[in-house]
Amino acid sequence: MTSGPDGRDLVEGLQERVRQATRVAASGEAAPRCPRESTVTLSQAMGLVHANHMGNVHGGEIMKLIDSAAGIAATRHAGGPVVTASLDQMSFLEPVHVGDVVFVHATVNDVGHTSVEVGVRVEAEEIVSGRRTHTSSAYLVFVALDEHGTPRPVPGLVPETEAERRRQAEARIRRESRLARAEAIRRRRGSGD
Repeated sequence: MTSGPDGRDLVEGLQERVRQATRVAASGEAAPRCPRESTVTLSQAMGLVHANHMGNVHGGEIMKLIDSAAGIAATRHAGGPVVTASLDQMSFLEPVHVGDVVFVHATVNDVGHTSVEVGVRVEAEEIVSGRRTHTSSAYLVFVALDEHGTPRPVPGLVPETEAERRRQAEARIRRESRLARAEAIRRRRGSGD
């Protein structure tokens, strides 16, 4: 696709793909997908520009990579644009050091009507030794949007392996917990306290 200097043709093409994905999702024609169809791994060498004052990689840099990888996985599954709705859990287990190569693995764990939960595992590799360390884990929830910015349905999820079925079951527990917490807060605020 060619584009003028303002990128208008590119944007119009993207908008048409979003409209098409919305029509397919709304019609119920979108076939359920397996987690492997949307899994993504990003890798990036960590340099001084990523460092905090302790000389390690700043946690915010890792969070940005997590959101990017999870967003790609959710977009692949939804077949169109998504927005980050929540970061359900973020665990920093080990530091990432300047000079490490970071691998960010993102997989769709479960879906709701318009939402997609993505699990992310971050590993840091010491480039010389090749030793990898699990440094972070996170769970993010995305909502699929149509061309008007309104939530739209997403395809179902069909786990194929025992690990994928376990992750789906755990994702459903997290969803129940999020909904119960939101309801408890709503009730508490409604009581005038």
